[in-house]
Amino acid sequence: MPLVAGIDSSTQSCKVVVREADTGALVRDGRASHPEGTEIHPDRWWEALVSAVDAAGGLDDVAAVAVGGQQHGLVALDESGAVVRPALLWNDTRSARAAAELTEELGPRAWAEAVGSVPVASFTVTKLRWLAEAEPHHAARVAAVALPHDWLTWRLAGHGPDDPDLEALRTDRSDASGTGYWSPATGEYRHDLLVRGLGHDAVLPRVCGPAESAGTLAYGPNRHALLGPGAGDNAAAALGLGMVEGDVALSIGTSGVVSAVSATPAADPSGSVAGFADATGEFLPLAVTLNGARVLDAAARILGVDHARLAELALTVPPGSDGLVLVPYLEGERTPNRPHASGSFHGLTLATSTPGHLARASVEGLLHGLADGLAAMVALGTRPDRVSLIGGGARSEAVRRCATSVFGTSVEVPAPGEYVADGAARQAAWVLSGAPEPPSWERSGSQSYAAAEEDLSATAAMRERYATARDLVLDRLGAGN
Repeated sequence: MPLVAGIDSSTQSCKVVVREADTGALVRDGRASHPEGTEIHPDRWWEALVSAVDAAGGLDDVAAVAVGGQQHGLVALDESGAVVRPALLWNDTRSARAAAELTEELGPRAWAEAVGSVPVASFTVTKLRWLAEAEPHHAARVAAVALPHDWLTWRLAGHGPDDPDLEALRTDRSDASGTGYWSPATGEYRHDLLVRGLGHDAVLPRVCGPAESAGTLAYGPNRHALLGPGAGDNAAAALGLGMVEGDVALSIGTSGVVSAVSATPAADPSGSVAGFADATGEFLPLAVTLNGARVLDAAARILGVDHARLAELALTVPPGSDGLVLVPYLEGERTPNRPHASGSFHGLTLATSTPGHLARASVEGLLHGLADGLAAMVALGTRPDRVSLIGGGARSEAVRRCATSVFGTSVEVPAPGEYVADGAARQAAWVLSGAPEPPSWERSGSQSYAAAEEDLSATAAMRERYATARDLVLDRLGAGN
């Protein structure tokens, strides 16, 4: 039975899974860490990929490979194929002013109509504007612009400074839709918007179809395996989970992401919802918060406990934390677009000054940010028939149980897995098969958390309290936001 490999090059690490192409059965896996920071040289991703591949037993016996990766990051290449400067990641907010400038120049509605999304600091086009303004000497050298997964696929195909074929760069619909200069609705690049950001035109990766080969592997002795087009991390996770229209995924990792499969493209002039494409030929509207599982990290650090104890403390307190609210903008925020905001507690009293209340308010604050994103998507027509919790933060029992009251519905927690890497592997199997649809891989072990009546009775009041507190948030200099 042929084998396929899926690679997840995320913000924090690189994961590799090798699976049977027909059944999806896991054969082996490996992982390696990435350096911390919001500015990383792409060579560090490549080194981690090599280490993770070695840990997974290599790629010598696989028939196809695909890469899922963190979205938006700016990989700028010169004519020789060399990286111009370290990549700015999605969570680097120094381009916030550039995002505001670009939005003002065309207006939010024009941006939404052009590319399905309104620029925020995460998007590649805003990082290009920042580069043009802050480092014009680097901007002048840019001959091609790639995203993290594009660059890794290009390297796996044997390209780089020793073979600088910029025209061989490939990407997919899902990752291209996070740049700010590609339209999910038309399937075309808007080079005029690229120029508006960078100041001049550049080579962009060709956008492959969902099951189109992006070339062949040139890694080690394996020179025959097919390369899939890859995908942005959220689209790859949706493919790994087998999401269909009506499914909503709440992913709690470094960021928090609400995504849903849709048959039609979204265009939200408010900027709350990004109108992205998915990895199957449909669409993936999503809302992203900068503050994901690290909210739990911060709460555990404040309380001096581990995550298991944090969850135990949170579950000693009733839904709504007796009025204590955390607005968790610990690193600014993207949804709503408040890149300079800070976090804050509201409703602190003698009665709520307990470890349990602080723990529960932290968990609920994280979830409220995601609930805001889902509300914006529902307003645009998303139908949440089934809600699933995934990502590292979803391992917390407190997150699972608090989610039912914050969202006012039951939630499902799929069996733990590397959903992005699994989605990339499923895409690789699809490319290998040449079939019109991706292979059906069974997933088992999903756990359901029912919404208790007493929890649901608190939903409306706690959401209202959070909305009030959210609009009182301060920026990092103490001024009103």
